[in-house]
Amino acid sequence: MSGQRILALVTDAFGGYGGIAQYNRDLFTALSASAVVDDVVVLPRMAPEQPGTLPAKIRQAPAVAGRIAYSLAAVRHALSSRPTIVFCGHLFHIGLARLVARLTGAKLIVQLHGIDIWSDIAPPRRRALESADLILTVSRDTRSHVRAKTSIDPTKIVILNNTVSDDFRPGDRASARSHFGLGDELAILTVSRLDMSSGPKGHDRIIPLIAALRDAGVPVVYLVAGVGPYQKILEDIVCQHGVERNVRFLGYIQREAQPDLYRAADIFALPSTYEGFGIVFTEAMACGTPTIGLAVGGAPDALGDGELGMCVAPEAFADAFLEMASTPVGRDLSLADRVRARFGFPVFSSHVDTIIHTLAATATNSSKGSGG
Repeated sequence: MSGQRILALVTDAFGGYGGIAQYNRDLFTALSASAVVDDVVVLPRMAPEQPGTLPAKIRQAPAVAGRIAYSLAAVRHALSSRPTIVFCGHLFHIGLARLVARLTGAKLIVQLHGIDIWSDIAPPRRRALESADLILTVSRDTRSHVRAKTSIDPTKIVILNNTVSDDFRPGDRASARSHFGLGDELAILTVSRLDMSSGPKGHDRIIPLIAALRDAGVPVVYLVAGVGPYQKILEDIVCQHGVERNVRFLGYIQREAQPDLYRAADIFALPSTYEGFGIVFTEAMACGTPTIGLAVGGAPDALGDGELGMCVAPEAFADAFLEMASTPVGRDLSLADRVRARFGFPVFSSHVDTIIHTLAATATNSSKGSGG
């Protein structure tokens, strides 16, 4: 079972930005700790920053942007490293990943995050997906989409929720609020890409409610963290509701400052209908910050079906949000502990180890069977 060599074809990983890149980093770090894994070669399409110090057993090749160049690089790495497992980090790569797996006789693992499986799948991609030995999904919702759109054996579909970094934990709230220039006002926070390509995140649901709170005499500020072209549309909505003094666009927040941003907020709100999972929910709650989202897509997994964060139907969001804002519950240290018990890295790593052991054992048994 030992000696597993993994070639990972991904959009981005170490040095990348966003939830998928973070998921890949967490997954590869967990794989590097498994006793049955000898080597993980990561081939990214993008790497906007230097990858920094990599965990043991992990090598990240330089990013290759062009489709043909990337395909040639993948084949070259496959032939030189002879992987026993090919990891496909995005449905975009499925055809190439299937080819590389067949060239090397490797097992094929496909990772699905939600948005990549929501739309109809072209028949060639569907057939390639159905050839996978294992499909990892970040939530029950993503798994249901896979089952509805493919004929793959359901036992080959495994849910592996995102994990939350140990950096996200309760801390000095007064210092955090001072750092972000907050006084005694009620601070509402949303963290997300401001990019419609990943679907609306629900800022437009919140801005009118900020106006309602202001009109009711509540000192309130809405902190919008993230970058992207959707900011201009949101700025227009802010002007329409006359809450320019109550909304602050923070831009991109460096990772080391993100825990303090969550600690500074009174409420984290993300009424998005396009979440494959929603790692920002777990990051906020791991810092002890009360959180609210919609009972749509993968968000219920991150919110613990309402046991960790408030999880409401879209039509109930406005009333639930205003009630939450009118009676803020403050820090909840037990919430942070409960989130870590469910989504902490040790739990995630243990799950990954079980998955890779099982796949490695299957490969060993298949090899013995074919040899007999």
